[in-house]
Amino acid sequence: MSAAILSIACGMCLLSSCTDDNKQTVSPTDDSSQFVTLTTAVPDAILEIRYFGTYNFVGSRIDGYLEPTALLTRVAADSLRAVSDDVKRLGYRLKIYDAYRPQCAVDHFVRWAADTADTLMKDYFYPDLDKSVLFDQEYIMEKSGHTRGSTIDLTLCDMASEKELDMGGTFDWFGPESHPDFCGNPDTGEYTGDNSKSPAQRSITPEQFEHRMILRAAMMRHGFKPLSSEWWHFTLANEPFPDTYFTFHVKQLN
Repeated sequence: MSAAILSIACGMCLLSSCTDDNKQTVSPTDDSSQFVTLTTAVPDAILEIRYFGTYNFVGSRIDGYLEPTALLTRVAADSLRAVSDDVKRLGYRLKIYDAYRPQCAVDHFVRWAADTADTLMKDYFYPDLDKSVLFDQEYIMEKSGHTRGSTIDLTLCDMASEKELDMGGTFDWFGPESHPDFCGNPDTGEYTGDNSKSPAQRSITPEQFEHRMILRAAMMRHGFKPLSSEWWHFTLANEPFPDTYFTFHVKQLN
């Protein structure tokens, strides 16, 4: 593991499309008063809101994304600001793919997954899977942690080259190649090269695995917990609304 990773990991204080645990819900609410526009709290963040555009696994704009912006609960945004300050010292900036996701967007994903004839983006995001397995393998679920407002999908950009770090796979790739333990041990940062879970024998390089670990270590240091199936997905461990699924649409907050 590089010195950069070790310097972050030693301070760690600390788990779709991005979906996670299906918790007990309370009544849905459209109250956005405890949310902030992410770039207000983290002005250095770069936004590439995939669900506002068409380059995503559905292939169209997703319901509820009215503007290409990102929202988070205030406490999650404050923690993400600490991550941003941390990685900037290493020469990186955060790039955000998705943050808060309204329930209507999750419902859109569910409708899309049920339409097994719609495989427009299969070659880009799930070439090794038959679409009929997306529910059974929990790539698509009826609830998402994103809807609770303290989950973020992101990557790192190199400030010198102004390019994304090569993570060895795209955001929202449906397959074991997206798992943090693909070709390595995320607990130790050791690259193993074990690609036995890849149905097409794909692999990632030591450098690509290291890039994933830099992001993971920085997020965990500042209170975010990772997901075992997606290297880009993190949830604030002490999220303020663990049982609440919000319904307001994604747009700039006043």
